[in-house]
Amino acid sequence: MAAAYCDVAVPLPLHETFTYKIPARLNAQVCAGCRVAVPFGSRKLVGVVTALLDVPRVTGPLKEVEALLDVEPVLPASLLALGRWVSEYYAAPPGEVVRAMLPLHDEFALRERACLRPLGSQRLADLELRGERSQNEEAEYQILHLLKNGKSRTVGGLARHVQEGKRVLARLRRNGWLEIAREIKRRQRRSEAAPPRMFEGDWVTDGALVLTQEQERALEEIKRLQSAGRFATVLLHGVTGSGKTEVYSHAIQRCLEQGRTALLLVPEIALTPAVAEQFVARFGHRVAVLHSGLSARERSAEWWRLRRGEARVAVGTRSAVFAPVENLGLVIVDEEQDGSYKQGETPRYHGRDTAVVRAKFEGAVAILGSATPALETSYHARSGRYQLLAMTSRVANRKLAAVTLVDMRAEFEETRKAELFSRALTKGIEEALAAGGQVLLLRNRRGYANFLLCRKCGAAVQCADCSISLAFHRGRGRLLCHYCGYARGVPNSCEKCGSEHLYYVGEGSEKVEEVVRRTFPAARVARLDRDTAAGRGQAERILRRFVRGELDILVGTQMIAKGHDFQGVSLVGVLSADSILGLPDFRAAERTFQLLTQVAGRAGRGELSGRVLVQTYYPDHYAIRFGAAQDYERFYEQEMRFRRLLRYPPFTALANVVVRQRKLDAAIRTARQLQEFFQQRSVPNLRVLGPAPAPIARLKKDYRFQFLLKSPDRSALQQLLRAMADYARQEQIAPGAVLVDVDPLSLL
Repeated sequence: MAAAYCDVAVPLPLHETFTYKIPARLNAQVCAGCRVAVPFGSRKLVGVVTALLDVPRVTGPLKEVEALLDVEPVLPASLLALGRWVSEYYAAPPGEVVRAMLPLHDEFALRERACLRPLGSQRLADLELRGERSQNEEAEYQILHLLKNGKSRTVGGLARHVQEGKRVLARLRRNGWLEIAREIKRRQRRSEAAPPRMFEGDWVTDGALVLTQEQERALEEIKRLQSAGRFATVLLHGVTGSGKTEVYSHAIQRCLEQGRTALLLVPEIALTPAVAEQFVARFGHRVAVLHSGLSARERSAEWWRLRRGEARVAVGTRSAVFAPVENLGLVIVDEEQDGSYKQGETPRYHGRDTAVVRAKFEGAVAILGSATPALETSYHARSGRYQLLAMTSRVANRKLAAVTLVDMRAEFEETRKAELFSRALTKGIEEALAAGGQVLLLRNRRGYANFLLCRKCGAAVQCADCSISLAFHRGRGRLLCHYCGYARGVPNSCEKCGSEHLYYVGEGSEKVEEVVRRTFPAARVARLDRDTAAGRGQAERILRRFVRGELDILVGTQMIAKGHDFQGVSLVGVLSADSILGLPDFRAAERTFQLLTQVAGRAGRGELSGRVLVQTYYPDHYAIRFGAAQDYERFYEQEMRFRRLLRYPPFTALANVVVRQRKLDAAIRTARQLQEFFQQRSVPNLRVLGPAPAPIARLKKDYRFQFLLKSPDRSALQQLLRAMADYARQEQIAPGAVLVDVDPLSLL
């Protein structure tokens, strides 16, 4: 007998699903994983059925499902189970989790159609009899006349017929003259989807046609695990240039031979074309690519190719962890340490950890690859939770690049000049170019200058919506906020004291590019950062030019530091290597070490030997020293002592609870409510720090306070978070006013 009720996750920030009655006409058709149109208050929403029920979970009258939008589930059972885990583990609303899993929002459109009610027909007749009509009456008449004789029209179309059409329509509706119905329409058929994209074949790979002994050993162990047909997680710790990609490729081939599917995650959109192209060259149209740089139509097309089984290998960025492949046999997370795997908005899941859980649910092998593994990942490998496979040598016996630290304190003492480039770096660039090599220059901050400062009163120009200084972007001639996107012109004088003595502080990648062009006028120079990569396909075009040898010097942020296989790079220069160390973040040293090691790995991957010059004001800091030496073991030992002493991950589970409200008094009131809740819910060994103003106390117009929860017992932490969500619902705290970030990578 078919179920009579169903639970539906709707795309709203609510920590629950909602039960609906299944009408008789849909009784045998609705199934878990299908999309349905349901009434929700005065709205109509597209939700996903998460469960079928014989008996409703709630008492009282229930609304009915209005329409079934799929003839078969868009989310298979395995992905529904993964969605439930994400919702529970990350304390995320189930509807927002489901929305993140489905990149198909463009397939349906919500339309509002208006038609006359009996009173509206009477009003139209009255207006037709009048010889003269006022301006308001004429507008009403124009709209009512369009709906004469039972016609219905879209609200948007009606509003365009008269001035202030929306206001007129609202008045007609208030007076009971119009009835507005909401309907959901499919925008395009699946058959209209764009064909899969073909690649140009420009990338040079870091693998070898003949595997090295280390590659062979790693691959044999991975194949053994694949043959066992059980869940296992492997940390593939290979130095930069050791050929991890070739191991991935062979493991995917083995997976396909077993009749199973594979999933490969990469951290950056900029990496996706290069990685995808290598796998398309080997596996053809069995590969589908998923990332946010695709158009909605392209993304939908690739998604459906995977769902229908036409493609069996999914390659993409963070959200591709939810790719709708079935019979999953292999999950690979490349550059697993990368912070971009952590989602910045709700649901705040970590792509790497979610990938491991997905592999567990589906009995697949998970491979986490990195030259600089996250400390948590290394800890799991050393404690036996993961299996460790190491590759310590580069392919073709190439040596790691020689790294030299340039002490910028001594540089200033000797030259008495605060130059952007040290003498050693300038000379190194000249020598590299003369030898026919290419140069990478890393400045991990975009823009021209960090902020604009008044010399008289010391005030910096602040964002109107965030408590942070605006960065100067010379190409746009604007001051920009890197958090909310607020932009404004550059003032001629200080807006606090009126002084005209303003100057720019700090240097971003845009300034570095300018200095490079001025210092090396004959060199072919380009820049790769969030600004130059903003246009569709721009990052890919810049990278292709560099790979083809059409550029001599590439300036960029961390986008250039990881994963790329640039065969012609003989010199890497790192400016301000210690800039991350000043951030209020317990992971600052780890990020500094990883960035230095990763960018150093871009040099010397081809025929030319590689050099790395690292400019720093803190050459004695252990993250700088061990990063320059590319000594992961010694860094791990030093950093883990610090983590253990201060009870930070991996020895403690963390959750960051942020209160955000548009008004300061409301934010303070909500923070006090949560403070009282935490004080009443004392849990052994669980510490609650706060409330305190967030490091960025105002962000996107919202005032922010935060609590940091620390516990060695993760289950106790999750129970407290669930109780907090129930408390917030009981106290009618507005949805979205309290944000939860489990396992935060940043406390900003």
